[in-house]
Amino acid sequence: MEASPVFWVVFNAAVLGLLLLDLGIFAKKGPNGEPEPVPVRTALFKSAAYIALAGAFFVWLRMTYGATEEERATKSLEFLTGYVIEWSLSVDNIFVFVLLFAKFGVPAAYQHRVLFWGILGALVMRGVMILVGTALLREFDWLMVVFGLFLVWSGYKMLRSADEEEDPTESPILAWMRRHLPVTAGYRGNAFTVREAGKLMVTPLLLVLVLIELTDLFFALDSIPAIFAVSTDPFIVYTANVFAILGLRAMYFALAGVIHRFKYLKHGLSIVLMIVGVKMLANWYAGGKAIPVEYALMVTGGIIAGSIALSLWKTRGQPVVDEHPKVIEQGQ
Repeated sequence: MEASPVFWVVFNAAVLGLLLLDLGIFAKKGPNGEPEPVPVRTALFKSAAYIALAGAFFVWLRMTYGATEEERATKSLEFLTGYVIEWSLSVDNIFVFVLLFAKFGVPAAYQHRVLFWGILGALVMRGVMILVGTALLREFDWLMVVFGLFLVWSGYKMLRSADEEEDPTESPILAWMRRHLPVTAGYRGNAFTVREAGKLMVTPLLLVLVLIELTDLFFALDSIPAIFAVSTDPFIVYTANVFAILGLRAMYFALAGVIHRFKYLKHGLSIVLMIVGVKMLANWYAGGKAIPVEYALMVTGGIIAGSIALSLWKTRGQPVVDEHPKVIEQGQ
């Protein structure tokens, strides 16, 4: 079974509604009219709500998505496995978000808007990549080998550099933007562009947004091939990605102060990527699902949960980091 056009339209309309609801209603405004920093308690509640929403969608798939009981069970498990993989990999994005916001001194009140537009762009970008990837895999099944080898190599590379902290501000694209674009000396509220002395200029906030979009693009190069090892149904792949990304903004505000304690998460993610790559190669060799989806779900969930639990135990007693930098005033 594949999703009808009605499924796609209704699902995307619901996602857009959630984003607009989050931005317009749940974003509390301060005295100056700008969004206030998201409290950790609120962020935890919203993260739990998005996870519960994904669980409800899993139940809906289990009950309706498929012509037979066996197909419904398979499709729903594929979604859940893909969601766990994508959610786990999306947590790794938070490391980069924390570094970017700290390096650029982005005030907490402005981070909300940057992440909103960053996530909206990520949804569009991933949607295109999933549709293109699905079409290519159906036309050229040998691409499964390419994706599988790429994931094994990517996981190994991540494992080797797991203890290293990269500086996202050293991006050559950032250097190019600073050379070729007129950038204001400081922030201008939460604006991405402003007109000063009759000249259109970009603010540092736009540079941060571009880097966040590039970060998701690089992560998507790992995560989307990884979920193709679980399912080639574009609706399953897309919805698993969407549910993982929808909660990313709330998860950032919930974990930004303690993300430094997740020291073994990248080790776990790298192992997951290598296992998924091997699974993809095995699927191609067997001409189908070589490893049952439920086994993949148990292994993936066990590795991620284990790496997080080990991280928190090893770093117990470490203080929470203040992730909210001071505002850079206009003209600084």
